[in-house]
Amino acid sequence: MATTPPSLADRGQRLGLRLIAKAGGLPVMADPRVRGRVERLLNRGAHSGFKSQVAVGRAFRKAKGSGPVTRPATVRRRGVFDLTPTEDQQMLQQAASDLADEVIRPAGSRADTERAVPDEVREAMEQMGLGLVGVPEELGGIAEERSAVTGVLVLEQLARGDMGIAVAQMATAAVATALALYGDADQQATYLPHFTGDEPVAAAAFALQEPQPLFDPFALTTTAVAEGDSLVVNGTKAIVAGADRAELFVISAMVDGEARLLVVEAATDGVSIEDDPAMGLRAAHTGRAVFTDVTVPRANLLGTADDHRDAVRRARVAWAAAASGTARAVLDQVTTYAQERKAFGEPIGQRQAVAFMIADIAVELDGLRLVTLKAAARLDAGTDVAQVAAEARSLTATHAAQIGSHAVQLLGGHGFVKEFDNERWYRDLRGAGVLEGTLLV
Repeated sequence: MATTPPSLADRGQRLGLRLIAKAGGLPVMADPRVRGRVERLLNRGAHSGFKSQVAVGRAFRKAKGSGPVTRPATVRRRGVFDLTPTEDQQMLQQAASDLADEVIRPAGSRADTERAVPDEVREAMEQMGLGLVGVPEELGGIAEERSAVTGVLVLEQLARGDMGIAVAQMATAAVATALALYGDADQQATYLPHFTGDEPVAAAAFALQEPQPLFDPFALTTTAVAEGDSLVVNGTKAIVAGADRAELFVISAMVDGEARLLVVEAATDGVSIEDDPAMGLRAAHTGRAVFTDVTVPRANLLGTADDHRDAVRRARVAWAAAASGTARAVLDQVTTYAQERKAFGEPIGQRQAVAFMIADIAVELDGLRLVTLKAAARLDAGTDVAQVAAEARSLTATHAAQIGSHAVQLLGGHGFVKEFDNERWYRDLRGAGVLEGTLLV
């Protein structure tokens, strides 16, 4: 008798239950603190995974913080060069990996075609709660400490499933992380409950990119001019992930001659959204956010000018992590293809031209990933990350697109058609090296 295959939402639920069972058998689960974090992460769907989303334009009631501002704790230094993830990081990385394999990858082609993440995929991802990996436990998130490395490991695995879907979901997480990293007590009390509560925002956007060529995130055309206790914002942000669904924006603007971050609610008068389809990342349904004489309180400034610089660097590291994940998917696929595809009676992988090209992909990927982890580790250590973040950005811009191009070349005609994932991966990898903002670790 024929049976109906389980939906992606059902598979997501089963995945969560299996992860709970798998985690329950680990020795580390004997630690009540770790067990509590696992249960909060994997059981999150029972609390809010299938809540109906409110329409764009919700009211964010201003709230006063109840005490000093809360920040994720500083990472505990281990004192050695060790790339082995901690037990908590391994748990989160495994959760993201299984989600990528069982829920995200099967939906990648459909999401790209429809320029939307299927509802069942969105629900399955929200159930896992990984979007709160940058928010401290004290504020309703799952972060025990401020760890860019953890963010890199999670984002890398999600993008291995599909970068477009990963960006669509983790763009909202970037706003929550920005509020946790840079927000004052009042901003955290006002906005973070809308990410951690029973009815989370449909979407939020961390928007730095602008439509002019050779965009420089430190020389912006978007301005916020002071008028008394208010700021009047004018400008356009381009390639904004989920712009049409976003209920809250964190944007960059020039304020008194300095680039700053600013919180803008989508329902504010003067905010309008235009469609802005891109070559890649189509699942993220990119759009333009246009700000025309938008008046916001000066209290909506988020952090300092140094925090804006820090955010740009963290975003570049995040894009490098996403590129590493998709490049890993490329390498896994072309390796198998070269072993199975035969020409003239032998696997094509036995031809030097093919073998050397795959070796180049592996070398470039390892270099990119190591530099990305080095940059994330420096962010966690609080040391100067400017040079290493720039290196990660440069490697992403140079080698990520090259890896995508090699994959298309290796598959020949198969690489050019949508039957295989390579043409989508190539388009997504091109974007990873040129976009600013959107993601944050």
